[in-house]
This record gives sequence, structure tokens and C-alpha cells, in this order.
Amino acid sequence: MPIFQDANGMAIKFFIQKDIPEEIQAEVCETIASLGGRVEPKVPRVGYVLVQPGTAEEERLRLCWSTPERPERYFVPYTYVEACKVSGMLLKQIFIHEGQPIRMHIDSSIANVNVRAALSARIMHSGGDPTASAQSARVILADPNTEIFQHLVKTYQGEPDKYVESYLWVKKCIEKGQVIYTPVVYKNPGGRRPGEERTQFTEEDEQHLCNWIAAKIPYKETGGRTGNRLYQQLCEMANDPEYAWVTRHTWQSWRERYKKNATRLDAKIAEIVEQKKPALGEKGQYGYVRKPEEKPKRTRKKAPRNNTAANASTNGDASTSAQTAQGLHSMETYSVPMPVPMPGVMPPVGGPTDGFAPIMYETAAPVFQHMPMPQPPPATIDPETARQQHAREEEMEDDEAEWQIREGTGPQPAWAKRKADDGEDQANKRQRLSPSEGQTNGLHVIDQAVQDIAKEFRFLVEEVQEYYDKCGDPERTRNRFRRMREVINALPDDETTAP
Repeated sequence: MPIFQDANGMAIKFFIQKDIPEEIQAEVCETIASLGGRVEPKVPRVGYVLVQPGTAEEERLRLCWSTPERPERYFVPYTYVEACKVSGMLLKQIFIHEGQPIRMHIDSSIANVNVRAALSARIMHSGGDPTASAQSARVILADPNTEIFQHLVKTYQGEPDKYVESYLWVKKCIEKGQVIYTPVVYKNPGGRRPGEERTQFTEEDEQHLCNWIAAKIPYKETGGRTGNRLYQQLCEMANDPEYAWVTRHTWQSWRERYKKNATRLDAKIAEIVEQKKPALGEKGQYGYVRKPEEKPKRTRKKAPRNNTAANASTNGDASTSAQTAQGLHSMETYSVPMPVPMPGVMPPVGGPTDGFAPIMYETAAPVFQHMPMPQPPPATIDPETARQQHAREEEMEDDEAEWQIREGTGPQPAWAKRKADDGEDQANKRQRLSPSEGQTNGLHVIDQAVQDIAKEFRFLVEEVQEYYDKCGDPERTRNRFRRMREVINALPDDETTAP
């Protein structure tokens, strides 16, 4: 059965707003015809008016043709036709209240733009108005997973015609084909409902209560009959079959029953006590606990006095004598030096020390003075190790002459003067040779090279050495002295040039 046909097989009528673009109208007309509907040139009594939301023509059509006498005339956006085609069914206009679209507000807690757009389209296709503000809306849609949702529920729970729903509520209503608001659930605020009778106390309840109090607090003068703990303990006995009766009332009710009828119940308790005659503080009575065990007293040992030897001889205590003997033995080990007068020092005149010569104390001999100290066996020292040790010791010695400091305006020490070749390029410094090239025929490689150059070109070794120290390059030194020898050889003889 086509979507745009009613139960009797009749085509559903549509009217399209005239100022909608012609290409859109043509596409909509073609879809309606393919789904079994019919487009009318005038607004039908029963059917759908396809409008473009937000335009002046849509507002005019609603004012002219939206009347309570025609409840089956619905105003929907022109996209309604495509939405029915996609869903495969005729979308019912359920979001209508008293002939008018239900005004809804989409809260900002639904942050996803695509979700908001889809939600707005679903509401319009089902007859609702999603453009209302939060104050004028009948339904506020929000995200239930945010704190804003709970805040909105608390804010509008006192308004009877305002509902706060989840954004999923729209889909649920469309699937069920009707608007069903989330119902409220009664939450018992506590207390007894009006007209509800409480469990009345019976004579048997009072007898049980008196027996309990007589067993726990037989004598009122000890106190505690109006305390909470006595009746809490009573209700804690509910698991005992003999005390199954305590579940008839709460511990607060048992306590209030005694407080309000204390004079009468005390007389019954006294009769029970007179029959049983329990002793005061008998085991099991409330307020009496087992006396804690006595802890043995700890005796402190007195510290030994200075006159231990005298007390030991007087009292005849063997242990004290042993301690005294041990103390005397320790005193013998560390003997106190005796004062002796200093020779050549005269005593001071006057004062409290008059008549006494100054004294000095001799130093006690060390305990291990006469004990021979063990000597380690002589170690065999390697000659090479001894030579290296000696070299390190020489390096660690400070040469005072070498590390002199400058005093006032005096001359600089030798170590502070810059060498003439400090400004030379780093590449011209004396080349460092590997250890394998260190010695050649008893001479250093550099010294041998200097001597060879001097011998080959007939110069003094000192001259060659001086230039080599400046440049640091043997080949450069060799070339220089070779050229110098060539220049010297090229000079004319003095005898031939003389006039």
C-alpha cells in the first residue's frame, strides 16, 4: 500500500506554499505522486499544507487556515515528503496540543550541531515547534548526562505544564506514535501516612518490656532506664527466638513507651525484682562490665650510690660487694694522677688559696705503652713501580721559585709572561709525535731532524732550532734554510766587485 494513501485507499491531499522555488515544487510533486498522494491547488480541509519555515507566507497561511474546526489539517515543512519516503511510513503529527504545535526548546547542553539539526527536523516533521525559548517552551530537551539536566529538573519541577526531557525522548515518542512524558515517581518523605494506625502496645508488650528492664536495671537508682542503649540492645536481640516480640516496635517506640508510663511500669518492675531478688551488680545487668585484670607492679631498680662499698660492708650483701669490687678494679685500670707541686713557682699571697702551692697533674701513661706493636712484613717493591712513585712525588712538590706572585708594581714572574710565539696559528705549533717515534739513535726525532738540516745546509744548530721553535714544522724549516743557502751561494764574490 502506498505511503500517501489512507485506510480506504484514498490519496492524501497536499497543498504547497506558492512562493517555494519552482524546482523544489516540481521535485516535491513528483515524490508525492510516486507515493500515492495528490497535490491540490487550494488548501484542503483534510490533509497537509507544505510550507517553508520562517517565511512571511508560512505565517499568513497558519493565521488563515489553522483553526480548531479543522484538526486534521496539518502544517509541515516541505521536507516532510522526503522524510516520509526515507522512513517508509507516513509520519504522524503527534507533537500537537489543543490544535497547536507543542513548543519545544533545545538546550545548549546538546552541543553537537548535527544532533541539534536532526532533532529540530524530527520535531517539525511530527508537528512540533522546536524554535521556542526556555521560558515559553512546554518541553525542554537537554542532555541527561550533564549537570544542567538535573538543574533544569529541579528548576521546573514545580511547574505543572512544563517538562524536562532527554533528547532521546523525541525518538521514543515517534516510535510509539504518541506523546508520553516521563512520569513522576512517589518518594516516601518518611513518617506515618495520615489515617494510618500505628502498632498498638498490648499488655503482653509491656510485660516483656518490664521483664527486660528488671533483668538489666533492677534498681532505678543506678540510672539508665531512659537511655538509648538499653532499648537498642533490646532490638538487637531480634534474631533470638525468645525475643521475636521486639520486632513489633522500634527501639525508639519501646523507649517512649517506658518514658510516658514510667510510674506505672516502675511498679511492675519492682514486683518482678522483689520476686527474683537479684543482687546489685549481678552478671548480665546493664551498666556493669567485667573488672579489668590487675597488672603486676613493676619495681624500679635503684641506681648504685657512691658509698656502695660502705653499704656492702654494713648490710653484708654479696651482690653489692661484687659490684663494688668490679668498680674498684676499673678504678685501678684508670688511675687518677696525683697532684704534685710545680718547682720554681711561688704560691699566691692572700685570698682563699693562701698557704697552698700551685699544683700540676702528671699525665697518666698510656695503657698500651709497653705493648709491642705488630710490624707488617716487608713488601717487595718493583723497581718500575718505585720509579713511577718517585716521579709522581716530584710532580706534587711545589717549586716556590716557579710559582712566585707579583708584589705591588714589581716585575711579573717568569710564568706569567707570554711567549713570543703565543700568537702564532695553532697549526704552526710544534707537532706531537707518537710514542713509537719518540727516540731515534739516542736522540729525539725533532732534535735529529734539526741537526740534519743544520749539517746539510751548513748552518748552526742553534739557528735551525730557533726557527723550528717558531714554526714547528720540520719541512718548512728545511725549505727555508735550503733557500737561504741558495741565496748565500748566489751572492757575488767581494774581490770581484771591488773597484
